[in-house]
Amino acid sequence: MVLEQNLSLVKKVNRLLNWGHWFSLFNILIALLVTAMFWWSEPLPQSLIGWSYLILNWLGHTAFICFMFFILTIFPLSLIFPYQRHIRGLAAGLATLGLVVLIFDAYVYSQLGYHIGSASYDQTIDLLRQQVVTNLRNFILIVTLVAALLFALELVISNFCWKKITRLSQSGVGKPALVIFFGSFMLSHLLHIYADARLQWDITRQDNVLPFSYPATAKSLLARYQLVDLTKRAQRQADKLSLHNPLPASSTLRCDLPLHPTTLLLVTDTLNESQQQFLRAQRLRIHDQHFAPNNVTEALLNLLYGQFMAEQNNGQTLQQAPGWLTQLPEERFSVVNRNPALSNSLPWTPIVFEQKPYAIVFDGNPELRWEDYQEYQQIVVVPLHSNNTKFQLAPQQAFVRWPELLTQVKQHNSQQLDWLPTLLYAAGCQSDNRWLGDNLLAPSLLPKLNISQQDIISIRKDKMMILRQDGSYGVWSAGTLVPLNDRLDVPMLTDALKRLED
Repeated sequence: MVLEQNLSLVKKVNRLLNWGHWFSLFNILIALLVTAMFWWSEPLPQSLIGWSYLILNWLGHTAFICFMFFILTIFPLSLIFPYQRHIRGLAAGLATLGLVVLIFDAYVYSQLGYHIGSASYDQTIDLLRQQVVTNLRNFILIVTLVAALLFALELVISNFCWKKITRLSQSGVGKPALVIFFGSFMLSHLLHIYADARLQWDITRQDNVLPFSYPATAKSLLARYQLVDLTKRAQRQADKLSLHNPLPASSTLRCDLPLHPTTLLLVTDTLNESQQQFLRAQRLRIHDQHFAPNNVTEALLNLLYGQFMAEQNNGQTLQQAPGWLTQLPEERFSVVNRNPALSNSLPWTPIVFEQKPYAIVFDGNPELRWEDYQEYQQIVVVPLHSNNTKFQLAPQQAFVRWPELLTQVKQHNSQQLDWLPTLLYAAGCQSDNRWLGDNLLAPSLLPKLNISQQDIISIRKDKMMILRQDGSYGVWSAGTLVPLNDRLDVPMLTDALKRLED
């Protein structure tokens, strides 16, 4: 009697497991339709090998996700609770939940550029909150309708697989499907090994498209945004990054009437204690979350040209006036160099100061000529560079007499890239092009981004993340430069790199 019960239990379990495999196969086919949406959020491959990897990875990885879902949910339930009606219903519900989550992840990825998870929890909740606030009725209706349709479909599939187990087993479909999905999974991994060895960007940039795929690394993020030449690791794609000139000849500045009072940006050397005391006496307030490069050439490129310093020879750019300056009315804006140490770096700048409504003035000792500057209603004094040899971008104290700006920078960090778009906005000028920095009077919510030769630097609030060309990274407190034991923050990096998108 006991033997018969055991045999009956084994038959039930075997039949449930056989049913579970066919149920998983049909769910793989449904999941393939869902995961196809991820590829629409990314540029398609440009080579045959890239397309081959896309198809193999799509088939193999989607099948892997569904199979692992079966192993972790339906399989143990079938062993612990082998009652076919209950298991089939539970499996339909679990599969529906899994597909709804997968669809939601595809939506989040299309909107934000990364998957849902603990690292992107805040951004995902904000996106969900926006949908609930703006379209609550439609949101509830769509989610309910999709979930109901999927649940009905899962019940039909579950019932069909249970009734047709024998016919499905005799159909000869199982083994070819196993070969296709398992073969795709293995071949995609072999192709990825080859791509890593031969530095095939068309493959490696697909690393993080599908959920639960390869862990995001600094190297894969660099490849995705074409910030590194994976063949020689030297030649940056300057056209995409607008490294040579963020304001090409085809773009024009549109200057209306000035929107703000007269404004001066005073650029000094690193400020000593006596200069800081003098500026406080002139009623300038401290802004201590300003970041400056430790390289003078890089600082000038950031500040005057709105450019990253991606190559060593970028100093040649400084030998001619930036494009935006030639398009401004002469009576409105001026750039003056009263610092002899910069005479070779900026040969095009005049040394004679003429007060104009908006000006950038380089002066190593502004306190000695303060009578020339005190008439400006709005003044910002920033050090040109930092003296920190360890970090290419480090916090420096800036001084501000500009109430509207001071209110904004208390909530947002600033860097040298931000001053040019801010001053042009204050001067009533707008460009067709997108600047790499922020207009600090209307700052972007994206993290700060800077590219310094081989490193990518991203800053959000008190977190600074540095990615190196070899794929390594580090995380520090932005204000104190104390190392933090944090993992790679993929959402933060992805959001920062969105500044490079057209």
